[in-house]
Amino acid sequence: MNLLDFLKPECIKVPLASSAKKAVIDEMVDLICSAHHVANRAALSEAVWSREQTRTTGIGQGLAIPHGKSEVCEDLMLAIGKPAQPIEFQSIDRQPVKLVVLLVSPPDQTSRHIQALARISRLMTQDEFREAAYNAGSAEEIYRLFEQYESSAAQR
Repeated sequence: MNLLDFLKPECIKVPLASSAKKAVIDEMVDLICSAHHVANRAALSEAVWSREQTRTTGIGQGLAIPHGKSEVCEDLMLAIGKPAQPIEFQSIDRQPVKLVVLLVSPPDQTSRHIQALARISRLMTQDEFREAAYNAGSAEEIYRLFEQYESSAAQR
């Protein structure tokens, strides 16, 4: 699975305008809806927020991966946002979040959804990649970082 198959450059925002968890999720849902022409923004936002209410997606080390499944999605889609300042996300390690990766998919793509979550998590466990993402000053820089990773992963 290549994450760039699901991530459009226009779905990366640095910095995010929002500084609260729900507002950040909504801002990132807006990115996806705009780039992928998803008509029912409210349904997509509700799917992600509903999932977030069951258990935090702040997985630690400054990363949150809010995600959800909705009928309004035609395919798996990603958005990435970097808050202007680290934000409270009720992370499992109680540390603020420096990068948010939003993942949405149709309900019938459970396997791909889980694969994408695992791939993002694995990528972010690499100290060098994680720090480069946290220090990125632009959306283009984050996209290039993902391009680099996917290119090197394909060569292995």
